[in-house]
Amino acid sequence: MFEPFFGFQKTPFQRDLPVTELFSTPAHEELISRLKYTVEKRFFSLITGEVGAGKSTALRRLDSMLNPNKYKVLYVSDSALTPRNFYGEVLRQMDCEPKFYRGDAKRQMHKAILDLVENQGKSPIILVDEAHLLNKEMLEEIRFLLNFRMDSYNPMSLILVGQPELKRILQLNIYEAITQRIGMRYHLTAMDMQEMADYIRHHLKVAGITSPLFTDGAQQILFEYSGGIARKVNNVCLSSLLCAAMRNKQLIDDHLVREVIENEFGT
Repeated sequence: MFEPFFGFQKTPFQRDLPVTELFSTPAHEELISRLKYTVEKRFFSLITGEVGAGKSTALRRLDSMLNPNKYKVLYVSDSALTPRNFYGEVLRQMDCEPKFYRGDAKRQMHKAILDLVENQGKSPIILVDEAHLLNKEMLEEIRFLLNFRMDSYNPMSLILVGQPELKRILQLNIYEAITQRIGMRYHLTAMDMQEMADYIRHHLKVAGITSPLFTDGAQQILFEYSGGIARKVNNVCLSSLLCAAMRNKQLIDDHLVREVIENEFGT
């Protein structure tokens, strides 16, 4: 609706940008480097960050960088994940029909992973997204999941990705046996003011606009509301562009952004 008004070639601030067009901050680059090291060393790793900070975007970038002839990425995201469901999902992604009973499925998955490594020459990478939602049973299962050949061999990478409460949950004494196994931890921070301004400029550019559409004042209000969280920035920018087009305004100022935030986002 607003695209013709501003002259966009496509809708800006979308989540489904091609990997080659994604915006990256120094924090994202550090996370990518750490993730690459994780898969090279077959670590058990913990990645945390606020909702919308770009954790899943980093996983997309990692996946695009990996040689499919050397790595097998197994992605799991389920708010009600149980050990049986977990083994079933991983096995199905490895083209195996999972056994019905949990213990059988676990042994089946261990065997499939060893086959992948030793016979096919591929390193498995299990990515568990939204891991802050894992229940006690599933978290405790992780300890046994990593136990290969009497705990003397690690054929795969396991990466837990979630919101900051995941880190706090794992600090509980009952999970000490799990935390001792974590080889790499990283908390993805939000963008600062300058990074957010660059982020907005980048999204406008990839959508076909090189001239500034948001005033400095508008960006300041946007940063105060969003805290530099990319998803919040996207939502407010899209709503502001739509509102500006409906009012025949070519420039988005602080008054319009404040109005959009108050009326549409309740702040």
